Amino acid sequence: METKKLVLIIIFSTSLLFLWDAWQKELYPSASQVMSGAASNSSNQRHDPLPVPGDELSSSTGEPGISSGIENGNLSVTPNLFTIGEKIHIKTDMVVAEIDTAGGDIRQLGLIQHPSREDKNKPYELLLDKTARFHVAQSGLIGDGLPNHKTKYTIDSNNYNYELEPGQDKVVIRLLAPELDGIQVAKIYTFQRGSYVIDVKFEIENHSDTTIIPFSYFQMFRDANDPTDASTMVHSYTGAAMYTEADKFLKIKFSDLDKNKAEYPNNADNGWIAMLEHYFLTAWLPAQNTPREYYAKQLAPNQYAAGVITPLGTIEPGQTKNITMPFYAGPQEQNKLAELAPGLELTVDYGWLTVLAVPLFWLLSFYHSWTDNWGAAIILLTLTVKLIFFPLSAAGYRSMAKLRIVTPKLQRIREQYASDRQRMHQAMMEFYKEEKINPMGGCLPILVQIPVFIALFWTLMAAVELRYAPFALWITDMSVPDPYYVLPLIMGVSMWIQSKLSPTPADPMQAKVMQIMPIAFSIFFFFFPSGLVLYSLCNNILSITQQWQITRMYENKAEEEANKDKDKDKNKKKRKDKPKSATEEPQLLAPAADDDDENTVKEEVISAANTEQKEKPQSPTAAASSTKNKAPVRTKNAPAGKRTKK
Repeated sequence: METKKLVLIIIFSTSLLFLWDAWQKELYPSASQVMSGAASNSSNQRHDPLPVPGDELSSSTGEPGISSGIENGNLSVTPNLFTIGEKIHIKTDMVVAEIDTAGGDIRQLGLIQHPSREDKNKPYELLLDKTARFHVAQSGLIGDGLPNHKTKYTIDSNNYNYELEPGQDKVVIRLLAPELDGIQVAKIYTFQRGSYVIDVKFEIENHSDTTIIPFSYFQMFRDANDPTDASTMVHSYTGAAMYTEADKFLKIKFSDLDKNKAEYPNNADNGWIAMLEHYFLTAWLPAQNTPREYYAKQLAPNQYAAGVITPLGTIEPGQTKNITMPFYAGPQEQNKLAELAPGLELTVDYGWLTVLAVPLFWLLSFYHSWTDNWGAAIILLTLTVKLIFFPLSAAGYRSMAKLRIVTPKLQRIREQYASDRQRMHQAMMEFYKEEKINPMGGCLPILVQIPVFIALFWTLMAAVELRYAPFALWITDMSVPDPYYVLPLIMGVSMWIQSKLSPTPADPMQAKVMQIMPIAFSIFFFFFPSGLVLYSLCNNILSITQQWQITRMYENKAEEEANKDKDKDKNKKKRKDKPKSATEEPQLLAPAADDDDENTVKEEVISAANTEQKEKPQSPTAAASSTKNKAPVRTKNAPAGKRTKK
C-alpha cells in the first residue's frame, strides 16, 4: 500500500515536471518564436515616445503652472530601433562598456569576471544592442528643448578610449548636449574601481531668462528573450521587477505588459526598478526619501521599457542643478546586493521557498569560506541537512525495514484474498495493527523534507557563485551539466541500490516501474547542473548508508527471533519423543499390581519404620502416640476371607 502511494507520488511529480516545462515554453516562447512575431511588424519598429510624468509627480514640484509645458516635449518617433553615433569604450577591473554618443546610452556592457558561455575568453554581455537580442540603459530629460535618449551628444574631449589605470579609483566620461535656448546640459558617467555601480549624472545650467522645471528619466530597454546560457530544464524569470517599502518585491511580467494587466505602485519616495535574468540584473537605484514615479510598458512586439522619473525642481535663470542616479549592472550576488539598496537581494529568485532558501545559501557560503570550494561546500551542506532530518529519515527507514521483513506475509494475505480486494485491505490493516507497522511511516518523513530539498534545489539553481565554479577533475563548472555524464550515471546506480533496499512491491507492474525509475531519473539528471547532481548524489549515498544500517539491524533482530522460535519448537518436539525413566515405570504400573503385592509392600514399609523407631529413643508422649496410632498388621499367612474389602 505504501509502495503504491510512493510510486504514484513519483509519477505525479514527473508528470508535473513535463507539464511545467510545456507551460514555461508556452508562457515564455523561445527567441526565434518571439522574433518571428516581431519581424512581421518590422516595418513599424520604432523607438518609444518619451516618458511623461503623471499629475502626482508633476504637482510635487509645487509649480503646476510651469510644469504643464512638459507635456509638449518631443514625442517624435524614429524609424530605426537604434541610431548610431560615435562609440566610446571604457574598461575597468570589473566591466568593459561602450557608450554611444547617439542618445548617450550605454549600449554594451560585459562582465570581465563572468565569462560568456560561447567563448570563455570573452566577458558575458549583459547589455548589448544586437538585432536578435538587445538590452540597453537609456536616460534623458523631459521638457521643451531638453536632451533625451534620441539627442546627439558630443564628447567633452577627443578621447574615445578610457581605461582604469593602476592607482586610479574611477573613470569619468563627460558628454555635452547641444545648447538650446540658453540651456546647457552635460551627461556624466562615473565608473568605480571594484564596483558594478555606474553613476549617471545630469548637470543643467540655465543661461536663459526663463525658469525651467525639468524632469529626468532613467530606463532599461530590452526584449523578452532569455539569455544565451539559460537552462533548458528549469526556466528562470526574465522580466521587470521593482521594490517599495509598502508593496515589497514585485515582478512585472512581460506577458502582463502585453495584455496591459500589470499592476504595480506608480508613485513612492523609496525603492528601485530593475530588469532580471538568470544570474544577472540591471537596476536603477534612486536615493531614498525622494519623490519618483515608476513605469513599465510594452513599446512594440518584443520591446519593453521599465524605468523611473524623478523631478529636478525649479531652475532659475543663471542657476545650475544636477541629479545623479546609480545604475547597477552585474551579477546577483546576494550578500553584496543587500548593501546597495533595501530589498535588492530579493532579485535572487528562490521562488516561493525563499524563507528556507536564504538560510541555506548563508550556510553554503559559510562552508565555502572554510573550504574555498563550492563543491565541497555543497557536500557539507548536504551532510548538515541530512543530520537535521536524521530522526525523521530514521523513522521512515525503520518503517520500510519492517515492511521489507513482513513482505512475504503480506504476499500470502494478497494471495489468500485475491478475489476480494475489500477483505484483502481489511486483513492487511489488521496485520499492520498486529505488527505495529504504520504503512505511511516511510512516506510521511520524506514528504516533510520535500520543501527543504526543493528550496535547496533553487538555492543551487539561482546561485551565480556556482557559475564557472570548479569542483574537481573534469567538473570545471557546476552550473552546467556534467560534460561526460559521470555524475548522472553514478546517481542512477545509487537510485538502483536504494530501490533494492526498499520493500519489493507485490504487484509485478509496480515492481517493473520501480526498476525503471532509476533509469528515468538518470536521464533527467543528464540535463541538470553538476552542482544539483552532486547534491542529489551525496544525499542518496547518505540515505543508502542510513537505510542499509537500519535494515540490517531489523533483519538481524528478526533472524534472532526466528532462531529462538525454532529452538522452542525443537525443545517441544524433544520432550514428546523422550523415553520414560526406570523410576517412573513402577509408579505408572503400581495401580495394576494385585492385592498381595500391595500388602507385601505395605508390610515392608511398616517393618522399616519399626526398626527405625527402636534404634532412636523416643519420649513417652511420642511412644504413646505411636502405639495409639499403630495400625494392626496383617500377616501374609492370614486367611484370605478375613481381608478388608474396600
